[in-house]
Amino acid sequence: MSLPDDAAAAAPLQVRRGDASPEELAAVIAVVSESLAREEQTAVVDEPTVSAWQVSARGVRSGLRRDVPWGRWAG
Repeated sequence: MSLPDDAAAAAPLQVRRGDASPEELAAVIAVVSESLAREEQTAVVDEPTVSAWQVSARGVRSGLRRDVPWGRWAG
């Protein structure tokens, strides 16, 4: 199978050996597409578990503001 240079650069599938017919390429694409669709349907993502500690914990406090004077040393 030989494609022009522009089509070869844009083709998602390249035949490296032999001469595949368009029907053979369509069969390969159909099998791979079906396999990916089946894998997508059966894929399961683990739900992240959150402990009671993480739910009730406070966030880290913000830093001290150095631009606001405080105490006796305010000048």
